[in-house]
Amino acid sequence: MNDEHVVLRRTKILATLGPATESVEMIDQLVKAGVDVVRLNFSHGSHEEHKIRADRVRAAARSNGRHVGVLVDLQGPKIRIERFKSGKIELAPHDKFCLNAELGRDDGDQQQVGITYTTLPQDVEANDVLVLDDGRIVLKVTEVDGSKIHTQVMVGGELSNNKGINLKGGGLSAEALTEKDREDIKVAAEINADYVAISFPRHVEDVNLARSLLREAGGRGGIVSKIERAEALDNIEAMIEASDAIMIARGDLGVEIGDDQLPAVQKRLIKMSRDMNTVVITATQMMESMRDNPIPTRAEVFDVANAVLDGTDAVMLSAETATGAYPIDTVTSMSRICRNAEQQAAALRSHHRMDSTFKRVDEAIAMATMYTANHLNVRAIAALTESGSTALWMSRISSGIPIYALSTQEATNRKVSLYRGVTPVDFPEIQHNDHAAANQVAIDTLLEEGVVADGDLVIITKGDLMGTGGGTNAMKIVKVGSMPKLAD
Repeated sequence: MNDEHVVLRRTKILATLGPATESVEMIDQLVKAGVDVVRLNFSHGSHEEHKIRADRVRAAARSNGRHVGVLVDLQGPKIRIERFKSGKIELAPHDKFCLNAELGRDDGDQQQVGITYTTLPQDVEANDVLVLDDGRIVLKVTEVDGSKIHTQVMVGGELSNNKGINLKGGGLSAEALTEKDREDIKVAAEINADYVAISFPRHVEDVNLARSLLREAGGRGGIVSKIERAEALDNIEAMIEASDAIMIARGDLGVEIGDDQLPAVQKRLIKMSRDMNTVVITATQMMESMRDNPIPTRAEVFDVANAVLDGTDAVMLSAETATGAYPIDTVTSMSRICRNAEQQAAALRSHHRMDSTFKRVDEAIAMATMYTANHLNVRAIAALTESGSTALWMSRISSGIPIYALSTQEATNRKVSLYRGVTPVDFPEIQHNDHAAANQVAIDTLLEEGVVADGDLVIITKGDLMGTGGGTNAMKIVKVGSMPKLAD
């Protein structure tokens, strides 16, 4: 590509806001550094704090001429131990330890600790394996006696307050949406969240219920299913089909299925999601060392790059930006890794849906556009879109060609901010379906963005009736500088 053209990062960066990044100044720096979507973690903070953060994100996006999405991440069922009198204990292999559903919240000691999920004793039996604190502590169940789960320590170490509990292999019966989540969904609708992520969903019914509750509350955002339970993998195709996006939550998922299984599962989920036209986010510990260090480890560089090469739409930062010491450096490093990985041949080729029969005209136009763009020297694609569907289908095709979603709808522009390779841009209302004017404005927009120059080929897609969702039915190839100028 010529130096005069802007090289865009295609993979999106999703960054979690927290104490380290909630100020007006830090949010502005995150937007400038290239964050595409922010995550509001409803496991922490008050509703008012999250509303303020969302307002600051949107103000920063406007002031920087960008569209940044807001994702609300619901807490889900709290399956955790309670607290110790001394704050923490040290467990050694072969120690006996009890999880007691009836013990007081702050009464844990060397022999036992309370649990937040009081029905856990009904979900486990002798010889089950419980994993605490993301795998750092492993307990084997020896006996269940009423409210008490008696265990023997298999892997010991320090155990402190409020650490999470997983059942190896899955099988916990906790509902995905708690009463707190139902209230939080109303807040997500109030702040016009672009996406709502549900924690620990097991079935399609969990996804459908979350969507129904969000719509009832007036929210129009997409539903993200966090894949972190073993049971979700048992019906993963239906889960992906029901979701607008999935998040590969590698922490809890790795604990349930085993870390050694994660790489293959991650690759499979990314491929399935792209094949099924669903957005996919890769999450958890991607740049974990940068919580305390200004540069990533080589293993983290490879981790991010491999997710990009596999085709993930977005890579997510959690504690790295929420509480880390180097949040801006982390975003900058991740952006650089993504850009370099995207230049590799594997990230520029696609055989997606070459043998498919399309069910919709706008989908067929999207696929024809990408096939043409990848086999002609096209510099950019301008998709005039109301709903963002055409841009989503285009983004499933691996390509180095930038896709611009030109929409009059602010909500659509924020929604497509999560789609790989798609840049959202405001587009004015075109009077009387004037297609010549629409084409000229689209080209002018790309010229202003610096991605095209005179002589470049651009593909424009739009519908006969502009302003109507799902109506894309035309593809036009235009040479920049050759279109007749419109009268003022």
